[in-house]
Amino acid sequence: MTESTELYERLKKEKAQLLERLEQLRARGQPLTERREGSPFGKREEEADEASELEKRLALEKRLGESLSEVEHALEKYEAGTYGLCDSCGQAIEQARLEALPQASLCLSCKASQAKDAKGAR
Repeated sequence: MTESTELYERLKKEKAQLLERLEQLRARGQPLTERREGSPFGKREEEADEASELEKRLALEKRLGESLSEVEHALEKYEAGTYGLCDSCGQAIEQARLEALPQASLCLSCKASQAKDAKGAR
């Protein structure tokens, strides 16, 4: 099996895992019909806990969704025959980078420039 085929298989596996985690997270996030009893602060404490849990779940859901988008983009590039090429400069992405992060869409140079620009924009 060639290196790019192995990376393609890793990407497909990663996509399946991300979809499963998103599905589990969303299923867990369904509102509970029962309330806890006996809290000295009653309903307000429960609502605060629920709001905090919802915030955490939504943040995790957003990160998983972003990761899924990156993986799907890499799979589309593989199908189009452009996998391994930088989205910014068009040069080949370093093989070691792809092995570490198969969904990488930028070469190290462009990624460093992007991070520098993002840091300067703050």
